[in-house]
Amino acid sequence: MNKAVDLLRKCKVFFLATNEADQPRVRPFGAVAEINGKLYICTSNNKNCFKQMVANPKIEMAGMLNNEDWVRICGIVKVDPSVTAKEEFLKQSPVPGYSANDELFEILYFEKGVVDIYSFTRDPEHFEL
Repeated sequence: MNKAVDLLRKCKVFFLATNEADQPRVRPFGAVAEINGKLYICTSNNKNCFKQMVANPKIEMAGMLNNEDWVRICGIVKVDPSVTAKEEFLKQSPVPGYSANDELFEILYFEKGVVDIYSFTRDPEHFEL
């Protein structure tokens, strides 16, 4: 399993940041999947965060792993319209109210990115997606 996916699942809730013009926007997320070795997230295409990621695919995510450690993932995402990939996403991370064939459900994967793990008690760890 992709280490970044494992880390985000450990967080349970992580925060995704996008840009809207010159204003940062942050919201909680929780569903992730690994498909063909890539880190995927999902949202609805009627939400502002989806529109923001399409307009500017540079995003960051961050979450607490425990009381001492946290993870930050920074990269560029791309929409994957494949129904097969959407089915796999929902198999790994069921999201209530969505199906692979509905008009709203969208999945995005990191084309490239970096992961940083920080700690109050250890040296930072860094790797590429």
